[in-house]
Amino acid sequence: MKLVYIVNRIDGPGGLERVLSIKASKLADDYDYDIHIVTLNQNTSELFYDFSPKLSYHNVEAKGNPISRIYNYTKGLRNTIKKLQPDVIAVCDDGLKGFFVPLVLGKPCPMIYERHVSRNVEIKKGKRSLKKRITTATKFSLMNFGGKYYDHFVVLTNGNLNEWTFKNLKVIPNPLSFYPEEKSSLENKKVLAVGKHSFQKGYDRLLKSWQKVNDIHQDWSLDIYGTINEKEGLSKLAEDLGVSNSVNFYPPVKNIAEKYQQASIYTMSSRYEGFGMVLTEAMAYGVPCISYDCPYGPSDIISDKVDGLLVENGDIDTFAKAILTLMEDEVKRRAMGKNAKEAVKKYLPETIAQEWNQLFIGLTNTSSK
Repeated sequence: MKLVYIVNRIDGPGGLERVLSIKASKLADDYDYDIHIVTLNQNTSELFYDFSPKLSYHNVEAKGNPISRIYNYTKGLRNTIKKLQPDVIAVCDDGLKGFFVPLVLGKPCPMIYERHVSRNVEIKKGKRSLKKRITTATKFSLMNFGGKYYDHFVVLTNGNLNEWTFKNLKVIPNPLSFYPEEKSSLENKKVLAVGKHSFQKGYDRLLKSWQKVNDIHQDWSLDIYGTINEKEGLSKLAEDLGVSNSVNFYPPVKNIAEKYQQASIYTMSSRYEGFGMVLTEAMAYGVPCISYDCPYGPSDIISDKVDGLLVENGDIDTFAKAILTLMEDEVKRRAMGKNAKEAVKKYLPETIAQEWNQLFIGLTNTSSK
C-alpha cells in the first residue's frame, strides 16, 4: 500500500515529528507500506528523530507573498501527488490549510486528517479582542467546512471528540516513543517537565507551584527540557519567585529517555494539550505523573490516585500539594509508578500501528502484510 503523509516539517524536536517517526517507521518496517512524506519548505535532510530508511521524502517549495505561497504550494502539492499516485493520503497539518487539502487535490484517493492539537490552541495569552474572537470564529467555521471532506477525521483523545461535529470522527492515540525494560529508581530528588516554553505549557503556573514546594523541600530540583523562548520570561519569573537555585532550564535533547529514568516525579502544567505524550513517556519508565486535568489528554492517560494525580486546571495550590504528596510519601510514589508502567502498555507502537493498519485497509479494501 502506498501511503502519503502531508505535513509541514519533520526536522524539529516537536511531538508531531516524534509521533510520525514512530508510526510511519512501524508501518514501513512491519507492514511493508510504501511511505512517502511530503514537507513544505524543509530545506534540510537532517532530522531530529530517527525515521526508517525505507521512507521516501518530497519537499514543496512555496515562497514569496501570501498569494504566491498559496499558488506555489497548491501547484507543487498537486504535481507531487499526481506523480506518486498514492492509495491513501494522511494529512498531519494543524493549520487552516490542512483542512482544504481534499479540495486542493480533488480527492484522488481516500484521505484522512490527523488532528494533533486541541481547538484550544487558538487561546492566547491576554484578553481576546472582538477582532480576535471574530477571526477565531471564522477560522472554526472554515475548519468545519473543510473537515467534512475527509473520509476519516482522527483525534487523539475522547475529549477531542467534543470539539468537532463530523460523522467521520475516530480516536487513535499517539504511540509510545519507547517502552524500556528498566525503570526509574524513584530515589533521585528530581522533578521533570518536558516541552517548549510557551503559554500552552503553563510553566508560569508550574513555577508558582514550585515556589510553595521549594519552601519546604529545598533539596529537590525541577528540570525543564524544551525549546527555550526568552520572551516567555521564565528565567526572570524563577528569579522573582526565589527558586532559581532549584530550577534548571535545558534545551531539547535526543536522549530525553535518560532524563525520564533519572526523575522521580513528572509534572505537566499545560493549559491545554493535544494528547500529552510526555505523560506516557514518563509512565513507561515507571514515573508517576501529576497533571492539570486540562483539555484534552491527561484524563485519558492518567487514572487519578492510581497511577498518577490529576489536578483541577489552574489550581496552583493543589498542584503544589500534589507534588509534596509524592515527594513525602515514598510508598505511594512507588505504587503509582508501578501502576503507571503497566497502564501505559495500551499505547505500545505495535498496538497503535495495528489500529492504523486496519483503518487504511478498511478504506482501500486491499491487504497489507
